[in-house]
Amino acid sequence: MLSAALFSFTGCESYLDVNNNVDSPDKVNEGLLLPGILSAFVNNYQDVSALGPLSQMLGVNNSYAINYYPVASDAGGNMWRMTYWLHGMNLENMINQSIESESWTLVGIGYAIKAFSWDCITKYHADLPMKQAFEPGRLSHDYDYQKEIMPQVREWAEEAIKYLEMDDKTNYGSYLKVGDLAYHGDKSKWLKFAHSIIVNNLAALTNKSDFKTAYAEELIEHAQAAMSENGDNFTVERSSEKGENLDYEAYLNYWGVYRSNLSNSYWQSDYMVQISTGTVPQYDEVSGDKVDDLDANGKLVNKYYPWKPAEKQIITDTLKIAGHYDPRAIARLSTEDGKYYTDIDDIEAIKRYHFFGSGFTASTSPSGFTVPNLYGYRKEVSKVSAEGKGRWLFRDDAPYILMTAAEIQFNLAEAYWKLGRKTEAFATWKKAVALDVEFCGQYLNPGSSKATGETDSNGNLTYVAGGSLPGGSMISKSAYKKLADEYLDGPYVNGLPEDEFTLSHIMMQKYVHLWPWGALEAWTDLRKYHYDIDYTGDYPSFNNGWTLSRVDQKWDTDETKVYKGFYLAPAQVENRKGTYNVNNNGSPCYRVRPRYNSEYVWNKGSLDALKPISGLAVNYQCSIPWFAFPGEVPETL
Repeated sequence: MLSAALFSFTGCESYLDVNNNVDSPDKVNEGLLLPGILSAFVNNYQDVSALGPLSQMLGVNNSYAINYYPVASDAGGNMWRMTYWLHGMNLENMINQSIESESWTLVGIGYAIKAFSWDCITKYHADLPMKQAFEPGRLSHDYDYQKEIMPQVREWAEEAIKYLEMDDKTNYGSYLKVGDLAYHGDKSKWLKFAHSIIVNNLAALTNKSDFKTAYAEELIEHAQAAMSENGDNFTVERSSEKGENLDYEAYLNYWGVYRSNLSNSYWQSDYMVQISTGTVPQYDEVSGDKVDDLDANGKLVNKYYPWKPAEKQIITDTLKIAGHYDPRAIARLSTEDGKYYTDIDDIEAIKRYHFFGSGFTASTSPSGFTVPNLYGYRKEVSKVSAEGKGRWLFRDDAPYILMTAAEIQFNLAEAYWKLGRKTEAFATWKKAVALDVEFCGQYLNPGSSKATGETDSNGNLTYVAGGSLPGGSMISKSAYKKLADEYLDGPYVNGLPEDEFTLSHIMMQKYVHLWPWGALEAWTDLRKYHYDIDYTGDYPSFNNGWTLSRVDQKWDTDETKVYKGFYLAPAQVENRKGTYNVNNNGSPCYRVRPRYNSEYVWNKGSLDALKPISGLAVNYQCSIPWFAFPGEVPETL
């Protein structure tokens, strides 16, 4: 009836012109698309639910902790959703409309975002529908192989550079100043980001047999124009101010205490705690058991860390008498020590704090202690937490961290190392570590012991709604700065002799820097070094690196092992010795399958055509991506 009335009053031509509805326009001003496109990068954080355990950065209560694909599930498919839908035609339209209006800066921003998004998704899923992705009218989409996708990422980044360097006479008004949640329209920062995308893309290829001749110099060239200080970091702002906003949670950090997405489901891993505190243990290379740390009377030297530390620690040696404290541990990791925030300036008290890390699926440390969740000590009454707005990157208003200058410098150091330019690698690495120490400290929000609350019969303070709250970080900025300066000047950074500098120093310090926001890049590095599996030839395989019941990994005493202390779930060492899902045929995971409701419902034929392992095979998640093969991907396995 309504249609008939509209038709009779408006006439045919104007009635059919439905796309001029001002409440639901078919064409949105391209500048207005940018905030939503940038905010969609929350999906990178959401997919840490899969990447945390795959990279051993986090223990987590979900199926990815055991390295197989949960059937008929969209879990771990958020970056897929972002790239094809949330960005999708919104991003394509922003680029194309900006070209039409000669808004070159916005074109460049669009291409940079597109390049970064596709670089992430191909490192995550490997092969993807790319060329046909946004062709209208299609009911299925052919897959493109990663060998084609990775250079296309660099081409889009080059397009971004080209447009960002063009003279732009567009008057953007407040579009970019307000809507650009990353750089507020600063073209120089977007240019550095575009160069950095190329560096990050090429860094995945450092173990390719032709890296030195085909990729290294390009990486180094773009690194000179890429991010070089923390002010260049690519982050997306969040807010914790309610104002009149009804959808309050959408403006908060996904990892913040208010949204509580990490509570009781995610824990810092035992590996991250070990390397951050200098407690990577010694292993008996016959039994695989950790070596107990006993005194002359046969008693444990330290009940909290009962195993003898490996002779060579890469990041720090906090537990040794002549050791050196790394304050990034107290900034990044959670602890239940100092829970009333009375010691934030007391350096000696802070050095006595204990940190525990979880196994793959349990919140108990290998030494038997409960691992606190990532928010730390927590009492909550109706969304009111003892942490107030939270701590470090786990607070309500912390930005989404997506790429950093330290990450780029670590990549550059690795490239120099591969070329045999050790002195340049060493200097670049020291710069990268210093950038990380600064980065880590800039997100501190020191707590306060002066808070309104009630004391129970045991003297414990319970915080109440409406009272003042102590905050989150358990170290003051001045104490952190003092300890940070000592660490940088100490034996693990500036005091490290160049002849003791190894590839492990580059990759393990980078791993620490990426925790946990950069789990995708950490997992990329682990896969390109094949998890330090002990195998012969070009790549590991069944009976050449793993069997149905075990994975053979290099011992920490092996000079060629990159990630000291890192062992996969079925490695034959204490607190591992598990097995993967039978569908894996003994292999660790090398890719995450495409989003179920996109591909396994609508695009099975294209998945089935993939080589060398069909996308419909039960072990497709074990198919090694192109970037991790030294040469070309074989047609069959």
